[in-house]
Amino acid sequence: MIILAIETSCDDTCVAILKTRNSKLEILSNIVSSQVKLHAKYGGVWPYLAKREHQKNLPIVYKKAMKEAKNPKIDLIAVTIGPGLEPCLWTGVNFTKDLAKSLKLPLVPLNHIEAHIFANFLNPKYLILNTKYSFPAVCLVVSGGHTQLILMRDFGKYKILGETRDDAAGECFDKVARILGLGYPGGPAIAAAATNLKPKTYNLKPKLPRPMIYQKNYDFSFSGLKTAVLYDFKSQTPQKRKSKEYIQAMAKEIQQAIIDVLIQKTLKAAKEFRVKSIILGGGVAANDELRKQFNLKIENWKLKFLVPPKIYCTDNAAMVALTSYFYHPLKEKYNLEKIKPNANLRIGKTYAPKSL
Repeated sequence: MIILAIETSCDDTCVAILKTRNSKLEILSNIVSSQVKLHAKYGGVWPYLAKREHQKNLPIVYKKAMKEAKNPKIDLIAVTIGPGLEPCLWTGVNFTKDLAKSLKLPLVPLNHIEAHIFANFLNPKYLILNTKYSFPAVCLVVSGGHTQLILMRDFGKYKILGETRDDAAGECFDKVARILGLGYPGGPAIAAAATNLKPKTYNLKPKLPRPMIYQKNYDFSFSGLKTAVLYDFKSQTPQKRKSKEYIQAMAKEIQQAIIDVLIQKTLKAAKEFRVKSIILGGGVAANDELRKQFNLKIENWKLKFLVPPKIYCTDNAAMVALTSYFYHPLKEKYNLEKIKPNANLRIGKTYAPKSL
């Protein structure tokens, strides 16, 4: 089976073509057209500007993906319908609906958060079916405006344990990076500044809060951390605010505060629900320090630790294509005319995939 997938939930225009055969997979093409430079001057994504760029880029990216895959005969089309920015989602949905009609192919609507979880299984070296021995799992998805802890009992069987009450981790990274003058996107900028801090000259030791870290729930809140950074920044002299040492020391503490909360909550859930795996997904999962510290924390635990290659942490269509592999037997349930975006789509609200 050859699957074409399209992802436009935010500011990346993504098209991928995936081939599956005998439970093995091969990524024939995976094209991502980024709008980061366009939105950087605004410090964040402008939905209608992103929509305009998707409309311009989608036909180009589609043709490039098809050419790279050597124009294969497509069997199935998949598209992200949410969650995400509604103007952007509509662009992808309308494009794929027109394509599905012209090619007379089934179209599978998919959940963006679920696709970030499935990104962990985009390893051509392993049989897709081997993943069934990973469950139950606790999934930490840190993507854009979402920070969620999800109990995954099997493919398609999810329970949200906790989620952000205000700013998600990714949003917090963007906002504090803007305060410190580090630019957009904030996650990589904060990580780079934190890495460049030289321990021998590390005289500043700022202490920031770890919001909700010891509460008995699995929810997250990072708005207080952002506010604490702002107050500390404003309390400094203009000269100190601009100093490299201060910015790097703050970046290191910000990154560690977020990591501490994410790891503490995830390990607590893993212990309570006696899971076999911890699964990471989303753009923040590309953070080197987060990956390193997770590995160190669970090295004596009898757990699988799944985290995607960095190329599949950020938005891409290959993860959407693989997710659709588990949904295609139910294609008769998807009425093409009724498929539409849902910016607030919750995981588990799509049809359950085939059982393994």
